[in-house]
Amino acid sequence: MMKPTIGIIGGSGLYSMPGFEAQEERKLDTPWGAPSDAYVVGTLAGKQVAFLARHARGHRYSPSELNFRANIWGMKSLGVERILSLSAVGSLKEEHKPLDFVIPDQFVDRTRGRISTFFGEGLVAHVSFAHPICGQMADIAFAAGKTAGVSVKQGGTYLCMEGPAFSTLAESNLYRSWGMDVIGMTNLQEAKLAREAELCYTTVAMVTDYDCWHPEHDAVTVEDIIANLTQNAANAAKLVHAAVAAIPEQRACKCGSALKHALISDPKLVPDATKKKLELLVGKYLS
Repeated sequence: MMKPTIGIIGGSGLYSMPGFEAQEERKLDTPWGAPSDAYVVGTLAGKQVAFLARHARGHRYSPSELNFRANIWGMKSLGVERILSLSAVGSLKEEHKPLDFVIPDQFVDRTRGRISTFFGEGLVAHVSFAHPICGQMADIAFAAGKTAGVSVKQGGTYLCMEGPAFSTLAESNLYRSWGMDVIGMTNLQEAKLAREAELCYTTVAMVTDYDCWHPEHDAVTVEDIIANLTQNAANAAKLVHAAVAAIPEQRACKCGSALKHALISDPKLVPDATKKKLELLVGKYLS
């Protein structure tokens, strides 16, 4: 049975990208319920990879409905150590044009009521999140974009909004006044949970539109976004292939020990049920 160490989270089309071979589906259950879809495990660029359609094949779940904990937990349970996340975003700066790719290095959270931690129930953890993206993975993704001939930029802030409606003009202008680069609805929770799961994580933000602030794009439509998504898909496939090929066997970052100094609770007082539930994450620290 294949044991993938690289995970790809993306939208429609990525699970059937060119060069993805020996595919098999893995339908998982987790302590947090079912992930968005079955994981498609196969070989890409000579390496074992797991793909997950974030919104499910057929795009059946809105951003607010996503079971982020199950999606990241499923990756961890498959043996994944690194996640490359692809996401459609709106641009909040003129310089980030539709069809450009941005590799952000920061997030601002404007979601409401989403659960973005595995911890609680007697076990408290405070992971470092000052630098929410794995620098090694970001460098690899940026270089892969260059190799693939994609217009790609490294650095910037991803504002994560609740959705599913797009921004009002007032909101869009507010976020621009804050200096935000791109706006999306999904990646903040993935990044937080990946850090708690000690997984390397980076986002490839694929610009589909200028949000509603731009005088020539004052009304974002689904038709516009889908048209650009289709064009972005081919570039995304090329970037992913180049990135997977370039990922080294060993991790040269601190992501794999993110919980080492983050667990605050007295181990003797952590309920056995919680220890069992979180064994995949904390077993090596509480045993």
